[in-house]
Amino acid sequence: MNGTNAPAPPAELPAPETPATARDADPRQATSITPTLRGGLRRARTWIAIGAVAILGAVALLVLQGGIRGGGPPLGADNPAPAGAKAVVEVLRAQGVEVDEVSAFDDARSAARGGATVVVADVAGFLDPERLGELADTAERLVVIAPDFASLDALAEGVRLAGTASGALDGAACELPAAERAGTLSDGQGLLRIDDGARAAGWQGCFPDGEFGFALAEGPGDGGRITIVAAPTAFANETIDEAGNAALALGILGETGALAWYVPGIEDVDAATAPTLGELTPGWVTPVILLLIVLVVVAAVWRGRRFGPLVAEDLVVDVPVAETREGRARLYERSAVRTHALDQLRIGALGRLLGILKLPRSADVREIAHAAALATGRDPYATERLLVDEEPADDRRLVELAAAIHELEAEVRRTLRPDADPTQSTERPGRPS
Repeated sequence: MNGTNAPAPPAELPAPETPATARDADPRQATSITPTLRGGLRRARTWIAIGAVAILGAVALLVLQGGIRGGGPPLGADNPAPAGAKAVVEVLRAQGVEVDEVSAFDDARSAARGGATVVVADVAGFLDPERLGELADTAERLVVIAPDFASLDALAEGVRLAGTASGALDGAACELPAAERAGTLSDGQGLLRIDDGARAAGWQGCFPDGEFGFALAEGPGDGGRITIVAAPTAFANETIDEAGNAALALGILGETGALAWYVPGIEDVDAATAPTLGELTPGWVTPVILLLIVLVVVAAVWRGRRFGPLVAEDLVVDVPVAETREGRARLYERSAVRTHALDQLRIGALGRLLGILKLPRSADVREIAHAAALATGRDPYATERLLVDEEPADDRRLVELAAAIHELEAEVRRTLRPDADPTQSTERPGRPS
């Protein structure tokens, strides 16, 4: 049997003309158009810059605020910030008063037993009312600045908070020498109301605001005299030089030669008596939460009924690849993602070329491109650029590249499988991946 009936080998196809730039291109210097982390960061550099500026601005604001407020708690004896009390403490020391800064309850109680005037500046409300009452029973002279409701209950029955003064207060209207020397107080004072029972027990108010209340209350305690100032305005650095604030502060704090300035801290909080979350929660929170839950349920039922009852419907199992391809193509076109669309075409072509060229599954993209160029006689660099590197500038170029990829695949198939039917589609119906 001779070989006269054997099929003739395929004719050598001429290599297509390629641009000079494609022939001279080095595949190692080709730029991949697959989205990378660097490319994503480059596209988002505007938002990254805006975020960096916002973060730097926030940090600068925190630094400036920290510099303005300074270190230390409000009314701290060593706090030079506007809310601190370093100014009045330094003046007291200059007048010969020995000022001892204490931050623990035991130290304050020891100073009270030694006869020193004790100032309690518990603006944050750390000190337990029972401990404050114990301190009042021990100190011969106790000054309490800006107490809360519980602290007033422990100090003086019948003395209550009464809001804020309407303006500056003129006239002491009491027999307290320090208040009489001050004469007036600046704006920003708090008010205390003294009922008849407290008056009968010896309590008096100074600097009245009409019938609303007094800026200061003074009366007897179990251990000595107690002075209550409703607001820290007369002692704070930023307001002590207004009106008679300084005279009042120096007068009530400088009566004795020793002064213990006590600012309670978090270590003074009694865990056993600390309020629970339910006690701290306002009473209106629970009804509002229940109302919101009811509204959410009603809204869900209302919106759900608008669409009618659910209908069971059998869906098709097999979706033709042509329909899937067309749908995805329309999505890509609508989103103008030419790079992603071209990548999908290249991935599919490379997978089929891998099988046609009988290459191992471990072969990379460039090995497949070079094998396809070797099989068809094309320029390796041009083939690699077609399958890997070239980026479509517009829709027209995307169509051209898609056609060129299809033509390359068909040429490889004709070269290596001359008996295959070129009109037979390799696509099978199925669900899209």
